Amino acid sequence: IYESGEKRVCYLSMEFLIGRLLRDAISNLGLTEAVTEALAGFDVSLDMIELLEPDAALGNGGLGRLAACFMESMASTGVPAFGYGIRYVHGFFRQEVVDGEQVELPENWLAHGNPWEFERRESSYEIGFGGKVSSIDEPGKPPRQIWRPAERVLAVAYDTPIVGWRGEHVNTLRLWSAQSLDPILLDAFNSGDHIGALREANKAEAITRVLYPADSHQAGQELRLRQEFFFSSASLQDIIREHLRTNPDLTNLHEQVAIQLNDTHPAVSVAELMRLLIDVHGFAWDDAWSITQKTFSYTNHTLLPEALETWPINLFERLLPRQMQIIYAINAQVIREAAKLGFDGGKITAMSLIDENNGRRVRMGQLAFVGSHTINGVSALHTELMKETVFHSLHELYPQRIQNKTNGVTPRRWLMQCNPGLTGLITDAIGPAFLDDIDKIADLDKLATDSSFRERFMAVKRQNKERLAKVIEDRLAISVDPTAMFDIQVKRIHEYKRQFLNIIEAIALYDQIRSHPELNWQPRVKIFAGKAAPSYAQAKEIIHLINDVARVVNSDPSVQNLLKVVFIPNYNVSLAEIIMPAADLSEQISTAGLEASGTGNMKFALNGA
Repeated sequence: IYESGEKRVCYLSMEFLIGRLLRDAISNLGLTEAVTEALAGFDVSLDMIELLEPDAALGNGGLGRLAACFMESMASTGVPAFGYGIRYVHGFFRQEVVDGEQVELPENWLAHGNPWEFERRESSYEIGFGGKVSSIDEPGKPPRQIWRPAERVLAVAYDTPIVGWRGEHVNTLRLWSAQSLDPILLDAFNSGDHIGALREANKAEAITRVLYPADSHQAGQELRLRQEFFFSSASLQDIIREHLRTNPDLTNLHEQVAIQLNDTHPAVSVAELMRLLIDVHGFAWDDAWSITQKTFSYTNHTLLPEALETWPINLFERLLPRQMQIIYAINAQVIREAAKLGFDGGKITAMSLIDENNGRRVRMGQLAFVGSHTINGVSALHTELMKETVFHSLHELYPQRIQNKTNGVTPRRWLMQCNPGLTGLITDAIGPAFLDDIDKIADLDKLATDSSFRERFMAVKRQNKERLAKVIEDRLAISVDPTAMFDIQVKRIHEYKRQFLNIIEAIALYDQIRSHPELNWQPRVKIFAGKAAPSYAQAKEIIHLINDVARVVNSDPSVQNLLKVVFIPNYNVSLAEIIMPAADLSEQISTAGLEASGTGNMKFALNGA
């Protein structure tokens, strides 16, 4: 790629929810039958081996699964791409339910190593924090700013291959691990301070320990900002180094690289690229700003104010003093542009990168917006609401920047791999062309009234429901009837996603069945799964309520064959691959206008819910 000069995508994301890779790689290489046959000779099944692989604990929800689908789709369509993220040692958390309540435990997915990753110690970069900024005067030139960090850590790359469909292209997911430059302070150790001697190493390694550390306290907020800057700076340094291997300078960076910011987590990259261009590579401000804007694009995933990150100015200045200077300068430039075009004070306040009304905070959404040439929403409605709400003033200032790019899912994993029975049925009915062009699945329309096809479809659905019923029995000791309607809501637990509304409906249904047992009720199994953020008390109470309702309903003999309620702990990609094919009813009931797109609905639909 580098030698050919072909433009490449660099996808920066805090999450990559890639799940297990064994079956994904085997399937995309077209080796499923050959491997299955070879293993059978040893009396071993592929399913058995697959269970030995832990899910990669690199994400939590739709943001990370979307990133994983994009990486697979780019490899499948031949788009050269690098994914950049963090190699979390313990991921988000492993969820258990004790007395009906969520309990968070470390996800030790790396305990036995990861055969898919390759350490690239030659791709290591120093990342600075804190310190001060000095100004150096040079004759005939503007003063040059030098950032002297008080603390440095090492970002070490680990590469995972992402195999495209039919194995024609392989892209790379590069994840950063934080390490101390000095693994042990030997003087302190030899003087008896054995714990203190490891303090710096522990502080560095904490950066890549856990996804989304609780930010309800100052230490958690600082760690999150450290994480975001750590992987953003390492990724940019890597992108620049690779570019300079085949180009004399960075003038044409935007012609060779397209950097996509997946939500606001990597938004600090805008300020960091400006610092690298100006302070390290000697570009003038206007030239650096032009390159930066032409290089970045930003995907917004939410209209929720709390999800559009902001950071206290005092924290940002203390941790990233030079980047804060650059943000002030960018903000001044944007405000000058707006004032020149006659924008009033209220609109300028709304578009400012600094929120002056809530204790002075840096608005990362605004930073990503002004530093990018294109901003996309993830559904048509969400994109229009972006223009009308969170970015209304910036949209008026830069009316051509916001575009729509509706989210999607990879049909290779979410149909072919997770539902081979349905894939075989469709292939028999319309041929295999849909495996290469999913739009051709519309050829099934003509079979909608074919009773033979519908019978075979229901037989496949029954097999998938029996598989999920066995998982529920094995994990929860709850027996569910595969002939009942499987009514399913699986996604992270949040008030706006309205699991609360769903469980209230279950309570109402329970009451109606008890009150009117003579009616012809459709047997139903209400299935929930999803994690609540550790510091999100209300979401955790919703999980508690679901499990309390399940305990009452499932122990009541009067509704035993008509209603069951199930909460399956530790929802992840592998569990989703069992749940999606088994669904009869997909619950998509998030508060209208707050769900940016959602991709679970697409996975359910692809599997016939």
